[in-house]
Amino acid sequence: MIKFISAAIMLMSCAQSQNNSTKTNMSTTEISTAASIHSFTVKALDGSNINFADYKGKKILIVNTASECGYTPQYKALQELYEKYKTKLVIVGFPANNFGGQEPGSNTEIKTFCEKNYGVTFPMAEKISVKGNDIAPIYKWLTNKAENGVLDAEIKWNFNKFLLDENGHVIAKFDSGTTPMSEEITGKL
Repeated sequence: MIKFISAAIMLMSCAQSQNNSTKTNMSTTEISTAASIHSFTVKALDGSNINFADYKGKKILIVNTASECGYTPQYKALQELYEKYKTKLVIVGFPANNFGGQEPGSNTEIKTFCEKNYGVTFPMAEKISVKGNDIAPIYKWLTNKAENGVLDAEIKWNFNKFLLDENGHVIAKFDSGTTPMSEEITGKL
Protein backbone atom coordinates (compact mmCIF):
# COMPACT_ATOMS: atom_id res chain seq x y z
CA MET A 1 0.00 0.00 0.00
CA ILE A 2 2.83 2.41 0.88
CA LYS A 3 4.53 1.65 -2.48
CA PHE A 4 1.26 2.43 -4.25
CA ILE A 5 0.86 5.79 -2.45
CA SER A 6 4.51 6.67 -3.15
CA ALA A 7 4.07 5.87 -6.84
CA ALA A 8 0.89 7.99 -6.99
CA ILE A 9 2.67 10.94 -5.31
CA MET A 10 5.59 10.65 -7.75
CA LEU A 11 3.22 10.62 -10.77
CA MET A 12 1.34 13.67 -9.46
CA SER A 13 4.65 15.44 -8.87
CA CYS A 14 5.76 14.74 -12.47
CA ALA A 15 2.42 15.94 -13.84
CA GLN A 16 2.65 19.15 -11.78
CA SER A 17 6.21 19.72 -13.01
CA GLN A 18 5.08 19.26 -16.62
CA ASN A 19 2.20 21.75 -16.14
CA ASN A 20 4.62 24.34 -14.74
CA SER A 21 6.90 23.80 -17.74
CA THR A 22 3.98 24.39 -20.11
CA LYS A 23 2.99 27.58 -18.28
CA THR A 24 6.56 28.86 -18.52
CA ASN A 25 6.65 28.19 -22.26
CA MET A 26 3.32 29.98 -22.76
CA SER A 27 4.62 33.03 -20.89
CA THR A 28 7.74 33.11 -23.04
CA THR A 29 5.59 32.96 -26.18
CA GLU A 30 3.36 35.76 -24.91
CA ILE A 31 6.41 37.92 -24.16
CA SER A 32 7.93 37.41 -27.60
CA THR A 33 4.56 38.14 -29.25
CA ALA A 34 4.25 41.37 -27.24
CA ALA A 35 7.65 42.46 -28.58
CA SER A 36 6.26 42.61 -32.14
CA ILE A 37 3.99 45.26 -33.62
CA HIS A 38 2.33 42.47 -35.59
CA SER A 39 -0.02 41.84 -32.64
CA PHE A 40 -1.72 45.24 -33.14
CA THR A 41 -4.81 46.11 -35.16
CA VAL A 42 -5.96 49.74 -35.30
CA LYS A 43 -8.81 51.61 -36.96
CA ALA A 44 -8.08 53.44 -40.23
CA LEU A 45 -9.34 56.92 -41.17
CA ASP A 46 -12.07 55.31 -43.28
CA GLY A 47 -13.25 53.05 -40.41
CA SER A 48 -11.68 49.84 -41.75
CA ASN A 49 -8.97 47.97 -39.82
CA ILE A 50 -5.20 48.17 -40.23
CA ASN A 51 -3.86 44.79 -39.12
CA PHE A 52 -0.10 44.99 -38.62
CA ALA A 53 0.20 41.20 -39.01
CA ASP A 54 -0.55 41.82 -42.70
CA TYR A 55 2.83 43.58 -42.94
CA LYS A 56 4.99 40.65 -41.83
CA GLY A 57 8.01 40.49 -44.12
CA LYS A 58 8.04 44.26 -44.77
CA LYS A 59 9.64 47.10 -42.88
CA ILE A 60 7.16 49.52 -41.32
CA LEU A 61 7.58 53.27 -40.83
CA ILE A 62 5.14 54.74 -38.31
CA VAL A 63 4.69 58.52 -38.25
CA ASN A 64 2.56 60.75 -36.02
CA THR A 65 1.12 63.36 -38.35
CA ALA A 66 -0.71 66.70 -38.26
CA SER A 67 -2.32 68.81 -40.99
CA GLU A 68 -1.41 72.27 -39.66
CA CYS A 69 2.25 71.79 -38.69
CA GLY A 70 5.43 73.23 -40.16
CA TYR A 71 6.42 69.63 -40.91
CA THR A 72 3.14 68.84 -42.75
CA PRO A 73 4.89 69.05 -46.17
CA GLN A 74 6.66 65.81 -45.15
CA TYR A 75 3.49 64.07 -46.35
CA LYS A 76 4.83 64.58 -49.88
CA ALA A 77 8.17 62.92 -49.04
CA LEU A 78 6.41 60.14 -47.12
CA GLN A 79 4.31 59.40 -50.22
CA GLU A 80 7.46 59.45 -52.38
CA LEU A 81 9.21 57.06 -49.98
CA TYR A 82 6.18 54.77 -49.97
CA GLU A 83 5.98 54.65 -53.76
CA LYS A 84 9.70 54.04 -54.18
CA TYR A 85 9.98 51.23 -51.60
CA LYS A 86 6.44 49.81 -51.36
CA THR A 87 7.56 46.28 -52.24
CA LYS A 88 9.51 46.16 -48.96
CA LEU A 89 8.11 49.04 -46.86
CA VAL A 90 4.74 50.16 -45.58
CA ILE A 91 4.15 53.57 -44.03
CA VAL A 92 1.36 54.09 -41.51
CA GLY A 93 0.39 57.62 -40.51
CA PHE A 94 -1.19 58.33 -37.14
CA PRO A 95 -2.84 61.76 -37.02
CA ALA A 96 -2.62 63.25 -33.52
CA ASN A 97 -3.64 66.55 -31.97
CA ASN A 98 -1.11 66.46 -29.11
CA PHE A 99 1.05 69.41 -30.19
CA GLY A 100 -0.31 72.92 -30.50
CA GLY A 101 -3.76 71.78 -31.66
CA GLN A 102 -2.27 71.20 -35.13
CA GLU A 103 -4.61 68.32 -36.04
CA PRO A 104 -8.09 69.66 -35.22
CA GLY A 105 -9.96 67.89 -38.04
CA SER A 106 -12.19 64.83 -37.99
CA ASN A 107 -11.02 61.56 -39.52
CA THR A 108 -12.96 62.38 -42.71
CA GLU A 109 -11.43 65.86 -42.93
CA ILE A 110 -7.91 64.47 -42.38
CA LYS A 111 -8.41 61.81 -45.07
CA THR A 112 -9.64 64.42 -47.58
CA PHE A 113 -6.79 66.81 -46.72
CA CYS A 114 -4.09 64.13 -47.16
CA GLU A 115 -5.46 62.84 -50.46
CA LYS A 116 -6.22 66.27 -51.97
CA ASN A 117 -3.02 68.08 -50.95
CA TYR A 118 -0.40 65.30 -50.95
CA GLY A 119 -1.88 62.35 -52.86
CA VAL A 120 -1.44 60.10 -49.82
CA THR A 121 -2.14 56.44 -50.60
CA PHE A 122 -0.29 54.81 -47.69
CA PRO A 123 -2.41 53.60 -44.76
CA MET A 124 -3.61 56.28 -42.35
CA ALA A 125 -4.94 55.33 -38.93
CA GLU A 126 -7.74 57.20 -37.20
CA LYS A 127 -6.78 60.19 -35.05
CA ILE A 128 -5.24 59.12 -31.74
CA SER A 129 -3.19 60.46 -28.85
CA VAL A 130 0.55 59.72 -29.02
CA LYS A 131 1.43 60.80 -25.47
CA GLY A 132 -0.07 61.56 -22.08
CA ASN A 133 -2.68 59.75 -20.02
CA ASP A 134 -4.78 58.92 -23.09
CA ILE A 135 -1.89 57.53 -25.17
CA ALA A 136 -3.02 54.92 -27.70
CA PRO A 137 -1.84 51.37 -26.88
CA ILE A 138 0.29 51.13 -30.03
CA TYR A 139 2.19 54.31 -29.07
CA LYS A 140 2.53 53.11 -25.49
CA TRP A 141 4.19 50.01 -26.96
CA LEU A 142 6.39 52.04 -29.35
CA THR A 143 7.66 54.40 -26.64
CA ASN A 144 8.33 51.95 -23.79
CA LYS A 145 11.31 49.61 -23.75
CA ALA A 146 9.51 47.44 -21.20
CA GLU A 147 6.93 46.73 -23.91
CA ASN A 148 8.86 46.86 -27.22
CA GLY A 149 12.08 45.35 -25.84
CA VAL A 150 14.34 47.84 -27.66
CA LEU A 151 14.07 51.47 -26.60
CA ASP A 152 12.34 54.15 -24.59
CA ALA A 153 11.32 57.11 -26.74
CA GLU A 154 9.64 60.43 -26.21
CA ILE A 155 7.34 61.89 -28.85
CA LYS A 156 8.42 65.53 -28.81
CA TRP A 157 6.42 66.89 -31.77
CA ASN A 158 4.55 65.92 -34.93
CA PHE A 159 6.22 63.76 -37.59
CA ASN A 160 8.35 61.62 -35.27
CA LYS A 161 9.11 58.35 -37.03
CA PHE A 162 9.62 54.75 -35.88
CA LEU A 163 11.19 52.23 -38.23
CA LEU A 164 10.44 48.56 -37.59
CA ASP A 165 12.03 45.51 -39.21
CA GLU A 166 10.34 42.73 -41.17
CA ASN A 167 9.60 40.87 -37.92
CA GLY A 168 7.85 43.86 -36.34
CA HIS A 169 10.65 44.92 -34.00
CA VAL A 170 11.72 48.54 -33.51
CA ILE A 171 14.97 49.41 -35.34
CA ALA A 172 15.15 53.16 -34.76
CA LYS A 173 13.27 56.34 -33.88
CA PHE A 174 13.73 59.61 -35.76
CA ASP A 175 12.71 63.10 -34.64
CA SER A 176 10.61 65.48 -36.73
CA GLY A 177 13.57 67.06 -38.55
CA THR A 178 14.64 63.75 -40.12
CA THR A 179 13.06 63.85 -43.55
CA PRO A 180 11.50 60.68 -44.95
CA MET A 181 13.90 60.46 -47.93
CA SER A 182 17.02 61.08 -45.79
CA GLU A 183 19.91 58.63 -45.85
CA GLU A 184 19.24 58.00 -42.15
CA ILE A 185 15.99 56.30 -43.12
CA THR A 186 16.61 55.04 -46.67
CA GLY A 187 19.95 53.55 -45.61
CA LYS A 188 18.07 51.20 -43.28
CA LEU A 189 15.69 49.96 -45.96
